Amino acid sequence: MQMTVENDSSVSEFILMGLTNQPELQLPLFILFLVNYTATVMGNLSLMNLICLNSNLHTPMYFFLFNLSFIDFCYSMVFTPKMLMSFVLEKNTISFGGCMAQLFFFLFFVNSESYVLTAMAYDRYVAICKPLLYKVVMSPKICCLLVFCSYLMGFASALAHTGCMVRLSFCDANIINHYMCDIFPLLPLSCSSTYVNELMSSVVVGTAIILCCLIILISYALILFNIIHMSSGKGWSKALGTCGSHIITVSLFYGSGLLAYIKPSSNETVGQGKFFSVFYTLLVPMLNPLIYSLRNKDVKVAVKKIFNLSRIFYI
Repeated sequence: MQMTVENDSSVSEFILMGLTNQPELQLPLFILFLVNYTATVMGNLSLMNLICLNSNLHTPMYFFLFNLSFIDFCYSMVFTPKMLMSFVLEKNTISFGGCMAQLFFFLFFVNSESYVLTAMAYDRYVAICKPLLYKVVMSPKICCLLVFCSYLMGFASALAHTGCMVRLSFCDANIINHYMCDIFPLLPLSCSSTYVNELMSSVVVGTAIILCCLIILISYALILFNIIHMSSGKGWSKALGTCGSHIITVSLFYGSGLLAYIKPSSNETVGQGKFFSVFYTLLVPMLNPLIYSLRNKDVKVAVKKIFNLSRIFYI
């Protein structure tokens, strides 16, 4: 069956056009995104190490944050190295199999992130609205189950999309007007019907977005209702402080993602789609560690503690 699928397509490789075809921008963009990639890798690795090494951060909230950083670290590695190559190579090619693999892992990690962010919203709801039951409701077993389900849903979504994409036939057109293999840049290149793929995208993506956004909105609506009825001003600031970082992350992730994909299908908007996709594929993974570090008192205390320990060790 696999051989039959491969024989249906005469295209053995694709050419990635990259972010821009303007020669004068290639070097500045290469340097900019190399710095971005380095910051993403170092920032997320540092946050993961900090959570592992500091026992005070071994809580459900930081367990989810660890997985968020792990996902950001992984999915930036899926396409950023190939994107950087487009700035220095005259023709940036990717094999058919490599393109499908990149598509699968990108979809797997980006979908998993959306579900982990949803689990984090539920965690904040329980912490603020049900504080006395928090340790019972958010037990290690429940937290692991929520993260496992997030990865499972991400895997199922990626498998469904990639499976539908592999079944398509690609005849002559092989130039992808993007810096990575994504669903919508690939579909116009097919010489067979893409109806099933478009239907799959609408159903799967639409269901995931509606489900995740609904849970997040209900969680924060209940949190807001609870905050309004708080008599203590300190309780207000503490509740808003614990949710602020998550609200910023969710807004950046879903906002830039929706702007990249929910748009009129015209040639003028292709460049806009690539521009907005940069936000959720490159900037959000870099900003997440900064958002949670700069706005989080526990992380700041943990950083100071490790810094002081390292100073004592070297002295």
